[in-house]
Amino acid sequence: MLKAISDAIQYVIDMGASVMLPIVIAVISVCIGVKVGKAIRSGLMIGVGFVGLSLIVDMMNAELGPAAQAMSERFGLSLSVVDIGWPGASPITWSSNIATVAIPVAIAVNIIMILLKWTKTVNIDIWNIWHMTFTGAIAYAVTGSFWLGILGVVVHAAIAYKLGDLWAPLMTDYFELEGLTVPHGTAAYMAPVACAADAVIDRIPGLNKIDVSADSLQEKVGVLGEPIVIGGILGAVVGFLAGYGPQEALPLGVKMSAVMVLMPKVVKCIMDGLLPMSEKAKEVLTKKFGSSEFYIGLDPAILLGDSQVVTAGLIFIPLTLLIAVLVPGNRVLPFGDLATIGFFIAIAVAVHKGNLFRTLFSGPYFPAA
Repeated sequence: MLKAISDAIQYVIDMGASVMLPIVIAVISVCIGVKVGKAIRSGLMIGVGFVGLSLIVDMMNAELGPAAQAMSERFGLSLSVVDIGWPGASPITWSSNIATVAIPVAIAVNIIMILLKWTKTVNIDIWNIWHMTFTGAIAYAVTGSFWLGILGVVVHAAIAYKLGDLWAPLMTDYFELEGLTVPHGTAAYMAPVACAADAVIDRIPGLNKIDVSADSLQEKVGVLGEPIVIGGILGAVVGFLAGYGPQEALPLGVKMSAVMVLMPKVVKCIMDGLLPMSEKAKEVLTKKFGSSEFYIGLDPAILLGDSQVVTAGLIFIPLTLLIAVLVPGNRVLPFGDLATIGFFIAIAVAVHKGNLFRTLFSGPYFPAA
């Protein structure tokens, strides 16, 4: 029986986030009282959003990956180990011995914490339980103890849910995503670094007055400060730094402009799909727990609709390679995550209220780690 359940879970996991999440959302929606037709539509809308997101990320990987590789070769970077990033790490994690057990364990931790009122985060981002699973898999590999591996999943899950509570106000105040949060295994831990950076910068005269954002640039330089233009300029700059000629660098710029325009539209599909379930979940939870406030935990993909996040992600592509060179003894060439840096620094951008200047101080923690 347990093997059949395990095989079923693995079967759904193998279909990827664009299928897994719509199924999970549709099933949960029906279970909490959303009409079947509406639940199916919501699931499919989320699937459409993630397919669109996947297309954009794949295009960024295909275009920015070779540019980053060419940049490292052009500047003679002697980095012999290639980082495969989350696109490579997640399938490896899901194939580990504790993967199928990790999902029910992480869900159980969430339910127990909600019942004990230790968290307000209701995590439905099942795909990204792979972060918690990764922690467990590493613990298992190092110690040889299956139960220590499960303990790793439990500890990581509990911390992620608490971080979801902690950063939920940022979702409302900065991203205008009321009732949502991001208990993500990588993105959530960037925010404490951003808070520390803010605390230091606030005490430095002069630096504490600098505020650079896509919005402020647009006010000062007009159309040249619009996200579509910033994306084009940054994309072309990356191309020229890679040694591309105009025939290659300029198309890269146009494609990054497309990212700036299309990403918010794709994220809107995901948000539209989540709305019915989110509203119903709040209603059910409020009835069950009284006036308690709850947050629906989702993938940081929902934060990529913000132009500051995408802009910061593009800026950090060359900076990440530079940091890789400057860190003493480093042999790792950042590659797999270059196109998706926005996922990891999104909450840090919110902590800084969209101030890209401050993000330059907290963001380097991601590649340095």
